[in-house]
Amino acid sequence: MRRLRTLAAMVALATLTAGTLTACGGDDDAGDANVLKLWHYEGENSAMSIAWDRAIEVFKDEHPGVEVRFERKAFEQIQQNAAMIINSSEGPDVMEYNKGNATSGLLSKQGLLTDLTAEATERGWDKALSPSLQTTARYDDKGVMGSGNWYGVPNYGEYVMVYYNKDLFAEHQVAVPTTLAELTAAMDTFVAKGIVPLGTAGAEYPAGQLFYQLALAGADRSFVDDYQLYRNPVDFGSGPLRDGAQTFADWVRKGYVAKDSASAKAEDMGTAFIAGKTPMIVSGSWWFGRFATEMKADWDTFLFPGNTLHAGSSGNLWVVPATSKAKDLAYDFIDITMRPEIQALIGNNGGVPVAGDPATITDARGRKLVESFNAVSAADGLAFYPDWPVPGYYDVLVSGFQSLINQSKSPAEVLDAIAKPYAEGVAEIRRG
Repeated sequence: MRRLRTLAAMVALATLTAGTLTACGGDDDAGDANVLKLWHYEGENSAMSIAWDRAIEVFKDEHPGVEVRFERKAFEQIQQNAAMIINSSEGPDVMEYNKGNATSGLLSKQGLLTDLTAEATERGWDKALSPSLQTTARYDDKGVMGSGNWYGVPNYGEYVMVYYNKDLFAEHQVAVPTTLAELTAAMDTFVAKGIVPLGTAGAEYPAGQLFYQLALAGADRSFVDDYQLYRNPVDFGSGPLRDGAQTFADWVRKGYVAKDSASAKAEDMGTAFIAGKTPMIVSGSWWFGRFATEMKADWDTFLFPGNTLHAGSSGNLWVVPATSKAKDLAYDFIDITMRPEIQALIGNNGGVPVAGDPATITDARGRKLVESFNAVSAADGLAFYPDWPVPGYYDVLVSGFQSLINQSKSPAEVLDAIAKPYAEGVAEIRRG
């Protein structure tokens, strides 16, 4: 699913409300040929929702007489019932759905999603999206991402970075680090002054993402392909995973990470940063808009120093259920969300457009956010998320890294605990 887990924030924002936007000339009795049923679960004030509201307006202008029935769903509502929803005549014609083997990949394998390959070629989506971004859009006959046909189209991206409090950095004369060694030195400075430098949350996704960033510090693309796409067996007892777990444990021991953060949730981490209590957090672009709105202290971002690979991917996918009665209309709507106007709206509201021009982003921090993502994506530096490889792995990793933070298990014990479910899950997927 969506990594260790960006949607923890979205679930809090998304609601079970539903609204209907009706084009001129539409009515409740309109036939299916004149109706586009659209579902997504983005928060009402999120960058994506703002942009997609505009896309609905454009669609209506270009399709007079077509009624758009939009419903905002809760993430968990779709996640828990996706197969049943898509198989139902009451389901949508196009909807936002999570990317990854356990979600879009599973539905594609079950024949529940429309093959979009021809549309991707004809409409140029295959040219607009970098290879890293296409990985989450394409699935083979076993539902494994990275090759095969197109079953979804992302129109925004996301990635993990370091957010930092510029006021605290200036107060304690800490320079923005450009290498891992400089990051370590910066954290030593804060610790010497009685400040825990790095906020995280062991009860949800942030701790796992921090571990993954540390593992990626010593990784290359072949490691990512092995871990995420099962190209070769993965050794949890050596290499990047071992080094990441050991560094994580060292950071806890040195006071860079608070031991009581084992029970913290992502919201706790985020609100502490907003309140100016934490110099840094390692987390995703999904926090950007909220920090811009709520944070009084001066803040900025930088890529995890020294890494060429970063946790991140495309955003969620637009998918078209196989049962859709308005597939051509669904394709048209998806295409509108890829246009420069809509991409610029995503960027100017704190999101990360996949085909956006940074020059159209008016906010300096927002422009940097997009420029950094474009640079990572162009360098094939998106490494996805640590819980993606197998179903149920999110909970396995949360438990494992809680134990590492509270030091109830050694790095070797934690690695043993997370290795077995990974191997069993990969074996099950390979059996198909």
